[in-house]
Amino acid sequence: MRSARSTGWSAPLPRSSSRPSSSVDAGRYNARPACVSLPLKKSDFHFELPAELIAQAPLPERSASRLLLVPPGDAAFADLGVRDLPTLLQPGDLLVFNDTRVIPARLFGNKATGGRVEILIERLLPGNEARAQLGVSKSPQLGSRIALDAGGVAEVLSRDEAGFWQLRFHVAEPLENWLLHAGRLPLPPYIQREPGADDAERYQTVFAREIGAVAAPTAGLHFDDALLDAFRARGVQFGHVTLHVGAGTFQPMRVDDIREHRMHSEWINVGAELVQQVRRTRAAGGRVVAVGTTVLRALESALVDGELQPFAGETNIFIFPGYRIRSIDALMTNFHLPESTLLMLVSAFAGKERVFAAYEHAVRERYRFFSYGDAMLLFPAQGQA
Repeated sequence: MRSARSTGWSAPLPRSSSRPSSSVDAGRYNARPACVSLPLKKSDFHFELPAELIAQAPLPERSASRLLLVPPGDAAFADLGVRDLPTLLQPGDLLVFNDTRVIPARLFGNKATGGRVEILIERLLPGNEARAQLGVSKSPQLGSRIALDAGGVAEVLSRDEAGFWQLRFHVAEPLENWLLHAGRLPLPPYIQREPGADDAERYQTVFAREIGAVAAPTAGLHFDDALLDAFRARGVQFGHVTLHVGAGTFQPMRVDDIREHRMHSEWINVGAELVQQVRRTRAAGGRVVAVGTTVLRALESALVDGELQPFAGETNIFIFPGYRIRSIDALMTNFHLPESTLLMLVSAFAGKERVFAAYEHAVRERYRFFSYGDAMLLFPAQGQA
């Protein structure tokens, strides 16, 4: 593994400039940039991945993962480690994390007919209600009840056009508290095992505090206390947003023309303190580095006329090639699934050809993929910077 010092990328990162908004309603809803001669088919984002490269468990230490440095332009890739990342940033740069916390959102029970039901809670609602996906052989009747293995019942209230069910839980305490001991951790479907004792800790970031996600913001899983201390010693600042990752993040795109895709909605909070941190960082010549695609989506959703503003609410922003990203200067992210909206997002930021060349390199060099896998550091493509 090459050291970070040998790459030359301890120099200041390239920085994004202020640009006019290219999306409607401050980017909070499906962005539809005008795209000419750009990859617009889902199949354009396919790649072959050997199954053995899909990480099934975390490494013993969070920060022991590899880091693929993908410099701007056509500079050579560098095979580094996550622990090299502090040397790649400069004093005054700002790392932005997603502080969402994963809910133990997976439950099991039986319908009155005896049929088994798997419940994956997508969102907590007032009144001990929740929006959820149901895994059943036959859909339950509205008004029916599901007897839960963990005790109590879930009453079936309604089903929306997207196929999500609204349930009311009749349990002995507030639903959020009850799930902490009754629910099971919802590991992604590509992790082919049941959750173990270690997952309760390792599938949460060390800075997770706002409960509400059904999947972890996986780029943040690489950070441990020692790595955070190294950033502090370097003079790098920290900021936080919240994006509660929903169950829709695992849903495949069902159309081939990506312009027809409609993203699921997720709740975000970009607070006034973070907005001020970003403004101070930019004014001082520092860079804003997003730790994960969820951070990038939250920041882009909070832009108003190209300026970051406090915002709390829903976003279903869909970023794909042709969209001009204005909120960040570099992106740390894990490797994403073929034909996924997140692969389209990183292709919009760093350029599809550059990203796919990096993925080919990662497969050849046996990087570990997806939630418990390795990471990459990306920079804006020409036209983004």
